[in-house]
Order: sequence, then structure tokens, then C-alpha cells
Amino acid sequence: MNCANGIKSHLKSKDIHKVQIDISTGEVLVYSQNYDSNSIKGFIDELGYKAHQFDVEEKPSRKLEKLLFISALLTVPLLSHMFLAEDHLLQNPWIQISLSTPVLYMGYLYFAKSAWASLLKWKPNMNVLILLGASAAYVYSFTGWIVNYGTADAHHYLFFETAASIITLVLLGNYFEKRSIHQTTSALDALKNLQTKDALKEVDGKTIKVPVDELQIDDIIIVKQGDSVPIDSEIIWGECSVDESMISGESMAIYKKLGDELIGGTLLLDGNVKCRVNKLPENTVLSHIIQLVRDAQENKPEIQQLGDRISNVFVPVVLLIAIATFLVNFYAFDINAQNSIMRAVAVLVISCPCAMGLATPTAVMVGIGRAAKNGILIKGGATIEWFSKTEKMVFDKTGTLTTGDFKIGEIKKWKEDIAIENIIYSMEIHSSHPIAQSLCKELENNQDAIQFVEVNEFKGRGIIATDDKEVKYSLGSAAFLNIDDVELSSSYQLFLKQDDELIAAIRIADDIKEYSSDLIDFFTAKGIDTILLSGDSQQNCDALATALDLQEVYARQMPEDKIELIKTFSQSHNTAMFGDGINDAPALSQASVGISYSKATDVAIQSASIVLLQHELKLLEKAYQICTHTYITIKQNLFWAFAYNVVAIPLAAMGYLSPIFAAFTMAFSDIVVIGNSIRLKYKNISR
Repeated sequence: MNCANGIKSHLKSKDIHKVQIDISTGEVLVYSQNYDSNSIKGFIDELGYKAHQFDVEEKPSRKLEKLLFISALLTVPLLSHMFLAEDHLLQNPWIQISLSTPVLYMGYLYFAKSAWASLLKWKPNMNVLILLGASAAYVYSFTGWIVNYGTADAHHYLFFETAASIITLVLLGNYFEKRSIHQTTSALDALKNLQTKDALKEVDGKTIKVPVDELQIDDIIIVKQGDSVPIDSEIIWGECSVDESMISGESMAIYKKLGDELIGGTLLLDGNVKCRVNKLPENTVLSHIIQLVRDAQENKPEIQQLGDRISNVFVPVVLLIAIATFLVNFYAFDINAQNSIMRAVAVLVISCPCAMGLATPTAVMVGIGRAAKNGILIKGGATIEWFSKTEKMVFDKTGTLTTGDFKIGEIKKWKEDIAIENIIYSMEIHSSHPIAQSLCKELENNQDAIQFVEVNEFKGRGIIATDDKEVKYSLGSAAFLNIDDVELSSSYQLFLKQDDELIAAIRIADDIKEYSSDLIDFFTAKGIDTILLSGDSQQNCDALATALDLQEVYARQMPEDKIELIKTFSQSHNTAMFGDGINDAPALSQASVGISYSKATDVAIQSASIVLLQHELKLLEKAYQICTHTYITIKQNLFWAFAYNVVAIPLAAMGYLSPIFAAFTMAFSDIVVIGNSIRLKYKNISR
């Protein structure tokens, strides 16, 4: 993290202020209108890091592995001299210098440029500690040998193995860290691998293979059985079964027919289809998931910001502690120079802040990757922390806890001799409103449509129709039909007038979604207040709240009312809101965490910080569990990182940890933190 902060500070000094650094993947995303990619690459190279552009095809560097192999070959004999007789060849100072000097050189080759650049920027990083520790041991040994050359005491000043071991063990730790971090990003890598390179495009009746990047909206593509869907598209011919498990987490094959959408990266198990491209490559569901994971590091949890602040001052503080260790041991406790220096060296080596820097981003990466694999898009690390701390869970009603498929609950009639149902059906077939479509679906088997002479729809308010006898029928809301009876308008949603006479009032309700009751019970059991916030009538909202055991109900809420309520809740509690309509978008933005479905309105999706790819309430429960356990993992990682340093630094200062053992435990602390994050991939989160 100290290294990452150094890169960010250096780029910002060049007037580049939008920088995202993902420690887990080693990626630096830079947005700048002032510099081209080569200039930005040069700025990063100045700090001693080797930058590579994403679009540059080259083999991964094996520099670390080569240096580790050579340094290990030279260090093992050096370590073995401690167990050999004093007259053994390996006890010869010239042999030890010959073995340790190349190792120290390789350490400088790997760490020095970055360390020196960080010092020039007054942002000393972990590499400064490593080189200071190794150099101190080497210089002390060389000086002690020269000063005592030819005497029997010269042997007691030789700690060349300490210098070599520090470099070798840190290289070994970096290697294991590199391998371990790869495991934290495997879910993201799997998603990237789903992105196919080519597609079969139909042009003038012929099929040609083209790169996916060249596809445009409305292009016609062919997807055959066994192929991956190259891009998000709509089926215009044929039917198929699709495996969407990597996107939705659903292992069962999904049947798709004419008009259904296919998600790029999913696998066609059975059937052949023609599809019309409806999204550009950069706007597909899969691309969106990958970008969300990349963006996660910029959206830091508060707990990571604490780690960042500590890491920024950690290295200078450690340097002061190392100096104080030598002075206190040598002058106050009368410890000889040899042991005082070794204790100071151990403090330098053991204090590497890598574990603190890795604690949060590795856990966030694994958590977001696991969520994505289950069909849950989480927009950043801060969302994980906020959702795990939720105290109030606010639900919209229609389309979230209920299906949105409306049914007639009751029809109050003032004229029994008129076929009310037939009139409702005949008028509503002229509307595309969701309520109208639901009512038509319910009534279509029992009605013969009336042929009206004239039909006028007033969007969102109602319909006026005239039959061949010039009788006018009006169907709509209380406001549309000027219904002044407050009790009547609060109990019914639709009203029907014949000319100007009220002949019917219709109460409509939508079905409760499967798993709604279990979801409310889940949050209640976690001590989270459950709240219904809806624009529907008080009667319908109360009925739903009673059925699901919701704790608070706010009915007949307009968008401006919703946002004011969410503001009020958020002032004193962490508040999450789940909604899917345009009217929910302002409130979703105001909530600590906004949650929506991927098939909700575009504005609701943009306003949400968690997006569920499937219309399954079980996913909301799983999202909460993933966020909670990811946050627990972050706290565990930070506890280990802080506790390790709190315990290890005093032990090193008091001489209980040698520099060699300090280097080993420093590398081990990184592996523990990363390993705990990897454990989140397989951990049972249902508890």
C-alpha cells in the first residue's frame, strides 16, 4: 500500500488526479487528457516500477523467479556455515563475501530503484526497509572483518548470511505473494476468459467470422450449439438452452426463445439461433462486471482508509524505531555494538507494511469476485462495508417484494346490470401500461371485446373510450376522474365512469414474490429494521406488511417523499434501500446502499450500488452474507497485520528475533493475510 500511495502521489504531482491502483492485480488505471500512454508509463517507470500497457502483447516477466533461484543457490551454503566447524571452507570470509555480494547486488537490482525514487519523493516505501536491513548487516560484517583482520575475533563479526537471507526471504515472500494474489483474482480471470474474440456475422445471406470488437448494434450474428455467446444480443430466430452459471450462479440450463436476450459469455448448450446485437462490447453485462471489479479499489472502505493513513507514516516511524533500538540497546543497556546493530536490523526487516496494504484490497477482490459469480454486482469496497453495517432495510413494494403482476382484488359495482369486467377488458387492451396488461391477462378468457368508436389514452392517468351509441366510458385514477371521496380513493385504485356517473371502483393488488417472507425474516433475525416504502395505497401496503411482518410502513409516497424519508433514516442509521423504478432512483442514490435488479429502469441501475442480475430475492440475502463475511475477513486481516507488528517490533528490539527469522516472519505475515482472503472464496457464509 505504501508503494501504491507513492505511485498515486507521483502521478498527482504531474497534474493527473484520476488514478486507480489495484494492488491485487497490479493494475494502474489512469485517466488523463494531458498525457499519452507512453508519457504516463514513463512517469511510473521513474519510480522504479516496470509499467506495461494492457494492449501490449508480451510474455510475463520471469525476473523475480530468476533472481530468487540464483539468490537461493548462493544463500543456502551461507546458512549452512553456521552448523560447520570453524576450519571448514565455508567459514572463510572470502568465500562468504563471494556468496553474499551477488545476492546483495540482486537485491539492489530488484528493490533499489523503487526505494531511491520513494526517498526522493519523501514517501519511503517497504523496499527502503529491506535494503537498509540487508546493507547494514553486510556493511557491519565487512567492516568487522577488516578491522579485526587476521585475529581470532574476526569470525564473530561475520553476518554475511544475514544480509543474503534477508534478500532471499523477501524475494521468496514476493514470489508467494505473487502466486497467492493470482488466486484472489481467479473469479475475475474466469469472467475475462468468457469474453470470446470472434463472432459469426450474417452479411447479405453469407456468414463471415469477424472480431467481436467490430460488431455494431443491430448486426445479425449466428450462435451455434456448444459455442459461447459472443456479445449481448436478442434472439430473432430459433430457440436454445443456455448455461448462465458464470453470470447468474444458476446451474440449471435456461430455455430461451424468440425475443429473449442472451448474455455475452454464456454457453449455448442446445439449439442454434440468430441474434440481433443490442449492446456494444464495452457495454455488455460481462464487461460491466469486470469494470466494477476494477473500480472497486478506488471506492475504498473506511476501514481501508485507516490502513492507508497508517501505512503512509509507517516507514518513517520504523526508521526512527530502528535508530532508537540501536541507541537504547548500546547506550542504555550496555549491549555490545554487534547485537545492538542486529536488533536494529531485525526491526527494519520485520516491519514491512505489506500485510497492512494487502489486508483490504485482497479481501475486497475475492468478495466482489464471489458476488459476481453468484450474479451480484457490487460497486466498490465501500459498498461492502456499508451494507455489512446496515441497520435499516427499506423495500419498495411493486416489483421488489411483489411480482408486479396485478390482479383484481375487488370490484365495487353501483350498476349490477352492466358487464363491468367486459368494459374494463375492452378499454385496457388499448393500453401498454403494466397494470392494464396484467388486468387484460386476467380477464381475457371471459370477455368478448367491445369495439369502441374512439379510444384516447392519457399516459399514467387513464383511458376514455366512446362506443357506437356515443356512450362515454372513463377508466383511471381518482385524480383523473375527480373522485373527491377520500375514503373511497384510499381503498380503491381504479374507477370506472359511464358518461359522468360512477359505476365501479376496482381494487387491484399484485402477488407477493416467492421468498419475500423468508427474506424479511432473515433481516429481522439480524437485528435490522425492515421498512416498506411505497407509492401504493395505505390499504395495500398494510396488507403486505401484515403478510410479511414488516416493522414500518410508509404508503402513498411520491419520489420527493421517499428521498426525504431516506435522508432522515440515513442521518442516524446505515440505511439500505431496494427498489427498481424510476421513482426509486433518487432515494437509491441517497441511501447508504442502493440495491436494484439488472432489468430495472436504467436510472435505477445507475443509482444503485448493488445490482442483482436475476429477479430472485435470495440473491439479496446472499449479497448481504458476502458483504458481511468480506468485512469480517478485512477486519481479521488488519488485526493480524497490526498485531504482528505490535508484537514483533518490540521482540526484535529486545533481541528475541534475529534478522533472518524477522525476514521469514515478515514474508509469512503477507501469506497469512492473502491466504485468509482466499479462504473467503470457499467459506460457508450462510451463518
